[in-house]
Amino acid sequence: MNKTTIIKSIAPIVCSISFILPLTAEEFPGESWSVKNPEELGVDASKVEKLFDLSFQDDATQSVVLIKDGYIIAERYADGYDKDSIGTSWSMAKSFYASLIGISIERGEIGSLDDKVSDYLDYFNEDRKDITIREVLDMTSGLENPDHEHEIMFFKDDHLSYAKDIKRDKETNTVFEYNNINSLLLGDILLVATGKKADDLLKERVLDPIGTKNYVLWRDAADNVLSYCCIDMSARDYSRFGLLFSRNGAWNDQQIVPYDFVQETYDPRWLSTSDRAGMDRRGYGLHWWFSKNDDEGKIMNASGKFGQYIFIDQANDVIFTRITKYKSTGGSKQDWGPIRDYEISNMGRFLRFFKFLEKIGWYNVERDIVSPVTLEDGESKEFYENYNEIINAMADLSR
Repeated sequence: MNKTTIIKSIAPIVCSISFILPLTAEEFPGESWSVKNPEELGVDASKVEKLFDLSFQDDATQSVVLIKDGYIIAERYADGYDKDSIGTSWSMAKSFYASLIGISIERGEIGSLDDKVSDYLDYFNEDRKDITIREVLDMTSGLENPDHEHEIMFFKDDHLSYAKDIKRDKETNTVFEYNNINSLLLGDILLVATGKKADDLLKERVLDPIGTKNYVLWRDAADNVLSYCCIDMSARDYSRFGLLFSRNGAWNDQQIVPYDFVQETYDPRWLSTSDRAGMDRRGYGLHWWFSKNDDEGKIMNASGKFGQYIFIDQANDVIFTRITKYKSTGGSKQDWGPIRDYEISNMGRFLRFFKFLEKIGWYNVERDIVSPVTLEDGESKEFYENYNEIINAMADLSR
């Protein structure tokens, strides 16, 4: 159903012997989220409607969820979807896997953000040997970044083998270049540092502790963790990760992500970057974007290629999650089927060709391929056009 669901809370039962929680107690979801009406938490419902209406001007929108002070205060779903419907993260996954670096530093498995990547990856030699983990996380490694932005890697059986061959072609820490190679390498760094695959670490150290139950963590056909792109879960569950960072890495009485690492995350390295028209005010640091960072406030976000977002307004403890339409092909390990043998030289031509082949019935995505795939109905257009207005509408919730 398309109509916004704003759920009214049930009045608490007050026992004859009152037991009142401290005013400083923070709400966290257990197996499910607690819900409140926006007005109960000082939010104008008409402002919520404006934010959601802007989001649903784009037919690609599958789900939006709005969290305030740890409560769901509103959510809306496209026809045919509900609170349990999963979406795929694309590059939102980068922010998830980056958190593991902070945790490994806290545990002494990694020395610091300023360790050289070559301390962990012996193939990171010659022109790459002085690149640091911080530069990888800030997208300032100087690694080659061609016009196709390494999207070709996504269609390989062995993503890591592809990434190992990417050299440096510019000075480190001088220019911001959004590069998927940086993020894929995090998985290999973590494997060397901890002896465990990054998806197992994410499950053990982050997702399970914050109560996430239904998710898929993708690997390629060679069993490498796709730490740059691919986590499937519901909008409600993506919001758990947003709440974790809104609460400085703490969940109930447990510090999941180190406090100091989260604070560094909130201090963007690059203050003005853009990969889309009209979004030139975005900042970036430690694998997070900044939609807003000015005197009026700060909104940080995890961001995915086709318009998947977890927005965080930490000062007001507001999380706004938006995912696009998605239908899983099943499994958690890529299998490209008929695409595997196709040699890719031009990314745009390749995608057009296979869209044509699918249209004429030569292959079927859901039948012949196992991989995260966003079809045309999940590719955003208006959401990007409305981006700045959406950010302002989110900020306006707390005014």
